[in-house]
Amino acid sequence: MSASHAIDCDIHPGVPSIKALLPYMSDYWREAFVARGQDNFQPASYLPNSPLACRPDWRDGDTIAGSNFDLLQKHALDGFGSSLAICNVLYGGSFSISETMGQAICSAVNDWVKAQWLDRDPRLRASIVVPTQNPALAVEEIERLADDRRFVQVLMPVGLDTMLGKQHYWPIFEAAARHDLPIGLHAGSLYRYAPTTNGWPSHYLQDYVSNTHAFESQLLSLIAQGVFLKFPRLKIVLIESGVTWLPGFLWRARKTWRAVRPEVPWVNESPIDIVRRHVRLTAQPIDGPSDPAILERVLNQIGSEDMLLFASDYPHWQFDGDQVIAAGVPERVRTKMMHDNPLATYPRLLETLQ
Repeated sequence: MSASHAIDCDIHPGVPSIKALLPYMSDYWREAFVARGQDNFQPASYLPNSPLACRPDWRDGDTIAGSNFDLLQKHALDGFGSSLAICNVLYGGSFSISETMGQAICSAVNDWVKAQWLDRDPRLRASIVVPTQNPALAVEEIERLADDRRFVQVLMPVGLDTMLGKQHYWPIFEAAARHDLPIGLHAGSLYRYAPTTNGWPSHYLQDYVSNTHAFESQLLSLIAQGVFLKFPRLKIVLIESGVTWLPGFLWRARKTWRAVRPEVPWVNESPIDIVRRHVRLTAQPIDGPSDPAILERVLNQIGSEDMLLFASDYPHWQFDGDQVIAAGVPERVRTKMMHDNPLATYPRLLETLQ
């Protein structure tokens, strides 16, 4: 597959400041944010000055990483020859303690993305960011934007107030599935509770790496609570979760399910089969070993060539140079993850080719 046909499933336009969102807010919220004088709603999961937040050669002075439209075109679209790219905006609306403030910020972000990004380049698509603090408000935002076919996914942080499989969140799943919108779970936390099972980490290193545990816990919750049985059309995309943790997780989930399956009779098939059918992962970062042969062995242990999606993760710093796909990914898998798998995951992308 030519690089010009690549579909990038994870890029991050950066909101330069709350001021950029004010034109997309009601009079009340414009006045409220001006009166507060608060301008920083960047999520703490991605500290702006952290080396991981932006590659040095992609930075634009002291501006927020990813906020320069021309540079995003140059680096993320033209640089990787992407025919389409999905914008996943990480900003404070999904993390705000206030539900109504979260709704105002999420709605403004979505309208800002439409006007400042989607309308300016036909290669761009976007995820609907929603106020996960209140599923009813999240559904309202999905319904408000569902008719714009350039929105191809619903975006949520993986570290939520509670386990994702609980029926509290099911209205979001129902709305997303009804509109052919996968749920994208992105690394990051609301920080309502400690992000590890043993309390609060002391360093950013601990917090960042522990996101893998959050993905495992949420995936197991979705399986055990019967979400995929209730919503058979639902797709979950794990964004920036890493990849190499998955074989061990699948093996243990299947082994334990076989022993205690009477406890969850609605889980009527192996977790491995459920995950392979309903779950996809962006392959950036792929957190693979330096030996390509070992990485290929890990990918073979996943047992499916349909699960990985091409992603540059622009402007996050996950790789050097142009090696956006790790060595060790077999050519047959490379071809599928760059084009075929994204099209199969995101039904709305197919409309671009028709």
